[in-house]
Amino acid sequence: MTEQATAGGLARHEIRAIVAGLMAAMLLAALDQTIVATAMPTIGLDLGDAANLPWIVTAYLLASTAVTPLYGKLSDIHGRRVMLLIAIVIFSLGSLACALAPTMIALALARALQGIGGGGLIALSQTILADIMSPRERAGYQVYIAGVFATASVAGPLLGGVLAQHVHWSLIFWINLPIGFLAFWLTNDKLKLLPRNERRHRLDYPGAVLLVLGSTALLLALSRGGVHEAWTSPTVLGLMAAALVFGGGFVARLMTAAEPLIPAAVLANPVVACATLSACFAMGTFIGLTIYVPIFLEGVVGLSASQSGLALVPLMIGTVTGATLSGRSMLYFRHYKRVPLVMMGVSLAACALLAVYGDTLPFWLMEIAFAFLSIGVGTILPLSTITIQNAVAPHQLGIATAAMNFFRSLGGALIVAVFGTIVLGAATGQKGADLESLLRGADPALLAAGFRHVFLAACGCLALTFLFLALLEERPLGERPAKG
Repeated sequence: MTEQATAGGLARHEIRAIVAGLMAAMLLAALDQTIVATAMPTIGLDLGDAANLPWIVTAYLLASTAVTPLYGKLSDIHGRRVMLLIAIVIFSLGSLACALAPTMIALALARALQGIGGGGLIALSQTILADIMSPRERAGYQVYIAGVFATASVAGPLLGGVLAQHVHWSLIFWINLPIGFLAFWLTNDKLKLLPRNERRHRLDYPGAVLLVLGSTALLLALSRGGVHEAWTSPTVLGLMAAALVFGGGFVARLMTAAEPLIPAAVLANPVVACATLSACFAMGTFIGLTIYVPIFLEGVVGLSASQSGLALVPLMIGTVTGATLSGRSMLYFRHYKRVPLVMMGVSLAACALLAVYGDTLPFWLMEIAFAFLSIGVGTILPLSTITIQNAVAPHQLGIATAAMNFFRSLGGALIVAVFGTIVLGAATGQKGADLESLLRGADPALLAAGFRHVFLAACGCLALTFLFLALLEERPLGERPAKG
């Protein structure tokens, strides 16, 4: 292949160098979301504060979700390079602070700093890919993105457990420093070659504050309700009320501000709306299942913790397979929705099989069902990102991509909360029960019945994914609205 310029005006070797750096940046964020989970018990024992252990996950989630739209808007104003490098530096500094944290409170604060950096890594990497290549070219690279997340999903828990058990838990954060240095080094010079699409913008500071406060209150309510406290507790109800107030203020600001944080034209775009909703329900279902299926495998099927980890591999492999199929179909087929629609139908059938037969399925058939369930979800990953980026003007790429990631995170948190409420309520009949006591004392028969409802809820989410995918306008790839 010759080193001719691509659609973004860069030579092939320059594209490959940038993509390598972006994969390293994505790996930072993806690995951090999975490597911490298996090390949490060791961290709680070492720091002597198991009661506040959930905050090392919650603090990262809150910070990363809340700042994602800010990165998108700021990248449209100041350019992708400077914002991605800032995100890498903040994430690396947060990792250093995590590794050195002497107490659980210090670790939670350091995780929040990590999240402020992590909130820009994935969204900005996806946006930069849109800057340097056409939508059709981009589809061919989606398999690498899916591979990064699959690698993190499989290797993260294993690596976290091994490092925490046999060396020291701080190594799960030290490992981010060389990866961060590699990402910075690979992208620093080459990103100077990026095409310049930014315009003169003003950041809507009141809108940004309202968005951060509203999303933080909502995520706090979803993370505490049904697990740490009853949904009707004053704390959870107060957080929900705060989320409604701040969310309403943000909507009012979008309607009245001269230049809102998320432009109305982006939110009103039917492609953006359908693709974002489809991604919300698909990824929310996938995240919820990756969190709660291990409980099903251990509490109902009777596997050990290590065996349940291995049993999750088909769920992870399915997403990579689906992303590959979807990316290839966008490369070669004009009607690129057909493959994802078919595979979403397959996923829905697999999920229905799990809902109807549950633990009575032979283990090998259960594993096949998990694999096919996740294939359809995998097809949504490249489709939603590329169709959204294909439907907006170049100077709106950053905020459109970030908005998709933001709403996808909120949708995922909501679906995880719903799944958790179903499992805990059905298995224990108690409000505020925790997952650890559930695994120790739940009746396997009650737990199995609860998971039938979880899989039924997952079927509903996948059906909504299919619906919004069917409604998605299939615009020819490579065509953009005129710059306005």
